[in-house]
Amino acid sequence: MTSIGIHDIAMATTRYRLDHAALAEAQGIDPEKYRVGIGQDSMSIAAPDEDIVTLAASAALPIIERHGTEGLRTVLVATETGIDQSKAAAVYVHELLGLPSAVRSVELKQACYSATAGLQMAAGLIARDPRQRVLVIATDVAKYDLDSSGEPTQGAAAVAMLVSADPAILELEGPSGVFTDDLMDFWRPNYRVTPIVDGKSSIRAYLRAAEGAWRDYREQGGEPWSAFAAHAYHSPFTKMAAKAHKHLAGLEGVALTPAEAEQSLEVANRYNRRIGNSYTAPVYLALLALLEQRDDLAGELIGLLSYGSGSVAEFFAGRVVEGYREHLRPERTAAWIDDREALTVERYRELHALRAPEDGGDRELPAETAAPFRLEAYRSHQRVYAAR
Repeated sequence: MTSIGIHDIAMATTRYRLDHAALAEAQGIDPEKYRVGIGQDSMSIAAPDEDIVTLAASAALPIIERHGTEGLRTVLVATETGIDQSKAAAVYVHELLGLPSAVRSVELKQACYSATAGLQMAAGLIARDPRQRVLVIATDVAKYDLDSSGEPTQGAAAVAMLVSADPAILELEGPSGVFTDDLMDFWRPNYRVTPIVDGKSSIRAYLRAAEGAWRDYREQGGEPWSAFAAHAYHSPFTKMAAKAHKHLAGLEGVALTPAEAEQSLEVANRYNRRIGNSYTAPVYLALLALLEQRDDLAGELIGLLSYGSGSVAEFFAGRVVEGYREHLRPERTAAWIDDREALTVERYRELHALRAPEDGGDRELPAETAAPFRLEAYRSHQRVYAAR
């Protein structure tokens, strides 16, 4: 049977960051509330000329440069911060990357979960025709109301994955465990820019969904807990990932203290700790951190837990391919994260207040991003993008 999985993976984030220590100082609270309490050090903040399209295209560009477009038949862009109710963000990304017209381009949505839906859809397409390759991109800008409980869990990033037969990095292996429950823990009606969050309910919902997905995974014949060398979790904040890890381990009779759970995920959480919440992307940023930062994982099994509020969860596994390190770009990842410019709280609040025009009026945007693509202007109710 032909193996299917991730053949290449790359990420992108924003021009700016806000350090949690600066936010805490402005709020008059102990910075440890953020560094220790939620496990976050900083969060990526988008420049005026950055959005989910520029992030997605920037993440995917090195993949297209390396592999070209031969066999690429589908682009799936997963996001919960879509920019249009009709036109898919994937179509804008298709144009920026210069892809052939014979490539279907679709946007997927289910809160933070949909990139995993895209990965599984890609696997299905390739199982039907192993000659095909699929580009799956998770891209989001997480934004909450100022002075709300969600404010320190903002962030922005994109992760692009080329999915193919005979992958060079990670082979999808075994069944998936899935879970769906209709509830209102986190949602954003069409008339709102920021979401509505029931924080305590959301934490309970995540843990319940994680448990449901894990139990289903095991019932479907999935591997026991002891088979996994590492785990990658959806991470609205890294302390939440540790809570989920502790909970799942406990279901299998492995008693972890909170500190032990955090230590188990220390490497997986390195990128998310500095980037913040990026909705659809954190589980794949955690996977990327494991691949780039852990000791050799060749031949090992990694468990991935994806969650989206409202709610849908999935637990699945991937086996790391021999020679995977040759296909990674750790220096590029480090540059994206390290080169962000620190914002003052005052400048951050100015950026937070920016909104796209709703009257169709024209607005040229300042060139601030350092990324390969930028949002150049709004003209006649349209977003206009350009390569830098």
